[in-house]
Amino acid sequence: MDPKALQQQISDSSDWVISIKQEISRVLVGQENLVNKLLIGLLSHGHILLEGVPGLAKTLSIRALAGTLQAQFARVQFTPDLLPADLIGTLIYHPDEKTFAPKLGPIFANLVLADEINRAPAKVQAALLEAMQERQVTIGDTSYKLPDPFLVLATQNPIDQEGTYQLPEAQLDRFLLKVTVDYPDRSEELDILDRMASTNANETTRPVVDTATVAASRALVDQIYIDPAVRGYIVDLVQATRNPSNYDTGLKSLIQSGASPRATINFALAARARAFLEQRAFVTPADIKNLASEILRHRILLSYEAEAEGVTTDAVVHRLMNKVPVP
Repeated sequence: MDPKALQQQISDSSDWVISIKQEISRVLVGQENLVNKLLIGLLSHGHILLEGVPGLAKTLSIRALAGTLQAQFARVQFTPDLLPADLIGTLIYHPDEKTFAPKLGPIFANLVLADEINRAPAKVQAALLEAMQERQVTIGDTSYKLPDPFLVLATQNPIDQEGTYQLPEAQLDRFLLKVTVDYPDRSEELDILDRMASTNANETTRPVVDTATVAASRALVDQIYIDPAVRGYIVDLVQATRNPSNYDTGLKSLIQSGASPRATINFALAARARAFLEQRAFVTPADIKNLASEILRHRILLSYEAEAEGVTTDAVVHRLMNKVPVP
């Protein structure tokens, strides 16, 4: 498509983004970065992991986004006694007909809130792997397609480790972004106090867009241009996580393993979605830099030496970004 025509189509078809943000702002104070990243996940058809201490509106933000869509929403509270059947469903025996019939679980929704995802044991996490990657689940001998769109929006608490299970690396890699949710600033917290310190505070949003509109926008996102220099920058960043000594010899002992090719793919998907949110028909290096921490922080495995020294994955990503040349 001609770049000018694509630019015009993006400008004409992105009004729903403004409507969603306005509706969410009715119940959520601040957290602009969080809302943008949730919209990037929606446009990229990618799963999002939110990490933050309790009370930072992680669950509220996901519920608010789901409320603005004419789509099916399901919330699953992950607990140590949760079973795979509680999530994906099971086969029910009907004695009168002497047959088994599937009873589909809550995962058969467009948006699935996996609240405190790291509290469920390995069997439940394994049941999620097929759903997150192949967007289907297998019950008995039959595979069932999940609805389109299908997004897992998960939350976890980074400080309370009692009764939790570390998410497998294979599952973490299936999340498009891992977003760290921060505390509000003083003015935002005053706004929260004024608006939410009431027994009848509004925490619900109204549907303002349907899934067909989002799907049409997603088709435009796929056409957004990525210059070869920017493509090379993406690959260089991901390669730097695997061969850090090529850029910073001090990082070699801190990284045990780098990001997979899924990070490269997700960079392109998320950068195109961010360009759409800013009504651009092309990706810039600033898009890549904005997304780098959230795409790489859950894909880099630090060494024991790094953990002993208190080095974080964010610090490693920032050091690599300062070393990799920007086009």
